[in-house]
Amino acid sequence: MLRQQLQQKLQQKLSPQQIQLIKLLELPTIELEERVKHELEENPALEEGMDMPDDFEPAGNEDGEEAPANETDTDLSLGDYLTEDDIPDYKLREIRERTEQKEDIPFSAGQSLNEYLLQQSGLRGFPEKEEKIAEYIIGNIDDDGYLRRSLSSIADDLIFQAGQVVEEKEIENVLKVIQDFDPPGICSRNLQECLLIQLEKKEQTQAVKLATAIIRDYFDEFSRRHYDKVLRALNSNEADLKKAIREITLLSPKPGGNWEGAMESAMSQITPDFIVEALNGELFLSMNARGIPCLHINRDYMDMFQSYASNKANQTSEKRDAVQFVKQKLDSAQWFIDAIKQRQETLRRTMETIISLQQDFFLTGDDASLRPMILKDVAERAGYDVSTISRVSNSKYVQTNFGIYPLKYFFSESMPTDSGEEVSNREVKKIMKDHIDGEDKRKPLTDEELASILKEKGYVIARRTVAKYREQMDIPVARLRKEI
Repeated sequence: MLRQQLQQKLQQKLSPQQIQLIKLLELPTIELEERVKHELEENPALEEGMDMPDDFEPAGNEDGEEAPANETDTDLSLGDYLTEDDIPDYKLREIRERTEQKEDIPFSAGQSLNEYLLQQSGLRGFPEKEEKIAEYIIGNIDDDGYLRRSLSSIADDLIFQAGQVVEEKEIENVLKVIQDFDPPGICSRNLQECLLIQLEKKEQTQAVKLATAIIRDYFDEFSRRHYDKVLRALNSNEADLKKAIREITLLSPKPGGNWEGAMESAMSQITPDFIVEALNGELFLSMNARGIPCLHINRDYMDMFQSYASNKANQTSEKRDAVQFVKQKLDSAQWFIDAIKQRQETLRRTMETIISLQQDFFLTGDDASLRPMILKDVAERAGYDVSTISRVSNSKYVQTNFGIYPLKYFFSESMPTDSGEEVSNREVKKIMKDHIDGEDKRKPLTDEELASILKEKGYVIARRTVAKYREQMDIPVARLRKEI
């Protein structure tokens, strides 16, 4: 049964300007540069490095709401744009005037792993059919260098997508050739196969032969660190087993990952968004806006709008449409400038708050001096919402006298001591790591033992919390840290 019903409800909708600001807040400096370049290309009313009229004012009402789309020519009065205000400047003021510094990391584009493998494939002189199979296999290799598609799936794809009818045996033969490519272990289907391929390429010493037997026949026992079972099964001694294990640990579990890491270091760079310098016991904050140009409104577009405003008589519909287009571009340009200005101000106030809360660290660089700090602490002091602080701290970096840190590095939960004092959980993690680094690897410390050590030092902590901190530091359980 259909019925009509009236309902009242309160909704909060974000204006286009607010949405634009939220998106800009999330961008790190290097991505903001690209966003500004894109806006300059898309909006002819926006330009860089040029003076704008002294009397330009953002369009729209005082609440910053978007103007209705169906405005008439009477709504396009010149007074919406012309005031006595100064030129808007989105560049951030600094705590103290200082020369901005930014060290550029050289950018170097290189050959991708896929291209590198295809190049090697071309040198093998495959017949046409095998060449198609090789290209398809290489195209299915994951970033870490593994082939996780089954041979039957590849055969089906070659039939339906490439029109090639092939047997799994043919794919297996081509696969074996690709597994002989560089880097060693590439195109493996699992970790065991990856390690065995790499061992086959090494000089066949006694240690390598023993390592091969361990991975081939006792991979599960080796993975679980059950060395006593491996020793008994191979009738070996500890000295030989240590040499074999060393050969295994020198292998790469992700053959494509090493290539990916090298490419990432060459093709990416960390550009700090903030620079905090400690000098004679004082801290100085500057914003890294070197790659962001000064933005202004295009004078030609302003002159066009002024010309219309001074001559409204006998306007044709085409002329009104043209003026509406000009107004839209002017509004968009001014909104973007204001959003950049507000973004930079929000970042500055947030970073100033973080500096005030973590002043000791910025002066000394000592992790132990970091205070417990969560998003809410910064939000309350800076006068922003928690979600805003979260967006600001995401993917942003600060350059200090002691290195470059992500902003998230300074956030940590509090941990009570037996005396009631609140300390950062980072201090607890550091103590845990120091003890794990210095433990007897024949008998690694369990989570229960680590919790007992921390309690002796005055930290009230449960075993499950120790396990959580250990996992956050990417430290395996005691059983997997065991060595012989």
